[in-house]
Amino acid sequence: MSLTLAQVVELLDARYPQHTAESWDAVGLVVGDPEANVNRVHFAVDPVAAVVDEALARGADLLVTHHPLLLDAVHGVPVTDPRGALVHRLIRGGCALYVAHTNADAALGGVAQALADVVGLVDAEPLLPGAGQALDKHVVFVPTPDARAVLDAMADAGAGTLGEYERCAWTTTGTGTFVPGAGANPTIGASGRREEVDETRVEVVAPRAIRAAVVRAMVAAHPYEEPAFDVLELATRPGSTGHGRVGRLAEPTTLRDFAQRVADVLPATATGIRVSGDLDAPVQRVAVVGGSGSSMFDAGVAQRVDVFVTSDVKHHPASELREAAEHRAAAGAPARPAVIDTAHFASEWPWLPVAARTLADDATARQETLETFVSHLSTDPWTARFDPRT
Repeated sequence: MSLTLAQVVELLDARYPQHTAESWDAVGLVVGDPEANVNRVHFAVDPVAAVVDEALARGADLLVTHHPLLLDAVHGVPVTDPRGALVHRLIRGGCALYVAHTNADAALGGVAQALADVVGLVDAEPLLPGAGQALDKHVVFVPTPDARAVLDAMADAGAGTLGEYERCAWTTTGTGTFVPGAGANPTIGASGRREEVDETRVEVVAPRAIRAAVVRAMVAAHPYEEPAFDVLELATRPGSTGHGRVGRLAEPTTLRDFAQRVADVLPATATGIRVSGDLDAPVQRVAVVGGSGSSMFDAGVAQRVDVFVTSDVKHHPASELREAAEHRAAAGAPARPAVIDTAHFASEWPWLPVAARTLADDATARQETLETFVSHLSTDPWTARFDPRT
């Protein structure tokens, strides 16, 4: 039995959550019937005519691209419009379209990690880490005999989960005191009389998104008419995902040899790669950003990388970084970072085989089979480079 398009989208969304995409981005399902069956999935960087032809020729039921087809707002997709023509061809060919863009850039096993792996980085971590999950700490005071039941109720609501551990909590005991008012209906004691009770302080951590559910569960299980509790918002720790990657080479090398390695492992393009820096300088600590990443140069400088690998580097950012590196060298510090500028398409292509393999494995885990294919068409828009005659 085949997976439906909705089920395949669920697998893709689990790997590349749509809520992690930038606010300006357009990701997710673009074309397709969620109830349609999917057996063949084609992966490519760009949703261009040649890629659509390739996907249809292979009998793909779904085309997954990194770049969006409809990033800019549109008010129609007539066949006379180039993008509209692709929408019509996909629909007529029975092929859906799904986009994973900035959500795939930052994901575990996403575009940045694939680029880091292919150029040989080890111990890579996000260059600009995304925020980790927003967490609360719930603190509640419970008569000691009832503490276990209240903790169980909060855990059942989702509190106290840390990684692979559940029902995680910290407790201590003390004395609670109160005087019930005339209109109170106390579980313990009587109106107008001071009471002292052996109580347990229960502390658990929970995702902020389920705060209301945890509080409801605690109140429902608590024996008191008016439980005493706190909800404290915790500082957000850096998450395991984020833009770019920074790591080290297993063995130091020179900028010349590392640049050649980058050229050798990425798809060939007409423009090749450009290098800014001393070709004989030592290189070991490296930052990479698939696609346009010069906005993250400052993060690379702060991380003291020897070279920054990215795409679409403009004149002024490259010039300013080079001047700053030479200024540091004049003061006796290492002249870093150098810059390796690759074709945009080339720096993002290494993610495709990773994504194809991952989706096939995820389908297998559901006891289903998906055939996945990777486009080797170069969709880099530059077709030629001319050097001066010598």
